[in-house]
Amino acid sequence: MHHLYRLIVASIFTVVGMSSGLAEMPMHAIASHGEPALPADFTHLPYANPQAPKGGKMAYGVVGTFDNLNPFILKSMRTTARGMWDTEYGRLTYESLMQRSRDEAFTLYGLLAQSIKTDAERSFIEFNINPEARWSDGVAVTADDVIFTFELLKEKGRPPFSNRLDHVKEMKKTGDLSVRFTFDADAGREIPLILGLSPVLPKHATAVDQFDKTTFTPPVTSGPYRIGSVKPGEKITFIRRDDYWAKDLPIKRGMDNFDEISVEYFLSAGPQFEAFKKGEFDVYPEGSPVSWKRAFNFPAVQDGSITKALFEKKTPAGMYGFVFNTRREKFQDVRLRQALAMLFDFEWVNRSLFDDAYERTESYFQNSFLSSIGVPADDLERKLLADFPDSVSPAVMDGTYHASKTDGSGRDRKVQRAAFLLLKDAGYIVKDGVLLDRSGQALTFEVMTQNEGQEKIALAYQRNLAALGIDMSIRTVDDAQYQRRSNVYDYDLIIKRYTASLSPGAEQLWRWGSQSRDVEGTFNYAGTAEPAIDAMITAMLDARSQEDFNAAVRAFDRVLISGQYVVPLYYLPGQRVAYRSNLEHPDMTPIYGYDLPSWWDGSLNQ
Repeated sequence: MHHLYRLIVASIFTVVGMSSGLAEMPMHAIASHGEPALPADFTHLPYANPQAPKGGKMAYGVVGTFDNLNPFILKSMRTTARGMWDTEYGRLTYESLMQRSRDEAFTLYGLLAQSIKTDAERSFIEFNINPEARWSDGVAVTADDVIFTFELLKEKGRPPFSNRLDHVKEMKKTGDLSVRFTFDADAGREIPLILGLSPVLPKHATAVDQFDKTTFTPPVTSGPYRIGSVKPGEKITFIRRDDYWAKDLPIKRGMDNFDEISVEYFLSAGPQFEAFKKGEFDVYPEGSPVSWKRAFNFPAVQDGSITKALFEKKTPAGMYGFVFNTRREKFQDVRLRQALAMLFDFEWVNRSLFDDAYERTESYFQNSFLSSIGVPADDLERKLLADFPDSVSPAVMDGTYHASKTDGSGRDRKVQRAAFLLLKDAGYIVKDGVLLDRSGQALTFEVMTQNEGQEKIALAYQRNLAALGIDMSIRTVDDAQYQRRSNVYDYDLIIKRYTASLSPGAEQLWRWGSQSRDVEGTFNYAGTAEPAIDAMITAMLDARSQEDFNAAVRAFDRVLISGQYVVPLYYLPGQRVAYRSNLEHPDMTPIYGYDLPSWWDGSLNQ
């Protein structure tokens, strides 16, 4: 009878989650909210083809450079060789304890960790390492490697890896292959998943004293590829490992199909595109609808050697725009930021430059149920925002807010007048055609751009601002300078894209949280440090039900919109990708869009 009771309880635990008091049942997966979509006996991810043939080559081409093979340190935060720890091309060398499914909002399945244990409150998580897990030199992965990694990254890693133990009261080895993390009272429910996404490094093959130095020495890792060759700043090649320990795991079936993957670097987008046309690399994601329409008419497209495809993803469009650096004194006034945002003439830009291909971005979770645009705040949101009465404007709160809309002429006087009234309220006047602040200083600032596409948008914006006597200069810098200045927040305005998912969480701390404002190398480009923002992020992380989570995200969205930290630009529905016609991909597109690690060389089927 006792045995039957235990079976019934275990079944309830599996179906409805972790009931209070029941903490020691091993689980194959964990979801941020709700339950994992795939059962413990799943055979492969729904967007992978387990019959995909192995072999062939895949070549990628990117703009930029690389100066390191270590993706976990500040020195090479944005200049690590692509592929080492890569969400687009795959984590070819380093691996995490668990792996995310791209067809669920935020669910992790076992990789290095075969199973996990936790409780209803998620007051702890225990990772049980797969006994088969091996490093590329044949040594077994152990609990000691996990503990070593977290301690090393805390001391010498970059954010966010250096902060993964911030809410961990105790990290304890509970067996040769098991590590338990016990959390403090302030840890959010997402923290166990964040730890699950953390990399694991080999204790026996990592030089601690050299860890934060530049290196081009191929590391010992556990992933499906080893480094074949490195030309610093130019090209890196990865070779698929025949002895990869996880190749038959369900999470890996149908993945990592190419024998060789290379990434070549180009100085700018022009040479990159010409190289693609010549066949020097295989996949070209195109973000410009105008280029997609006009530039992809070269012979390889016409003769069918290159395929043009549109992939529909089901995630929020995110935010793309000019970001104000509020560390600058002039940008600390929200009225100025709002007026400057109003003066961007999206309608003119969209018609004149992009054949009306884009939609206007208004929300940080645009085009999803998490967006607050057009949706009045519900009781849950109002309760969350009650302690911050001035953090959300009335129009944003009641769902009537929309970004300013012009007549598309490029000089809509109605919008200009509304913006000028805001500037006047902030203490600005126009004298001799120049906008002056209270001290008589002209309003001047610089936008730092990265490429010709950004420069084109900045020039259009510059024209809009000049009509009110505002002097915005434009400085286009090379990739190295751009990354260096971005790391230390040395800019007035910068054009950035904030990606969004259906499960925003701890990453928002490093985009918007007070703790990230004065730390070099974070993604807090706007320099925000607002109690209301911090509180909404905390509410997201603490939410247990989907309803509470949705309310927290929408409230967060309202606070960011009201803060006018970004001049919203636009988004393009769908993903446009051109690729060599020998490449094939699964019929199913996951909710996060096409997944390159699941592609294969179709010529091998012939």
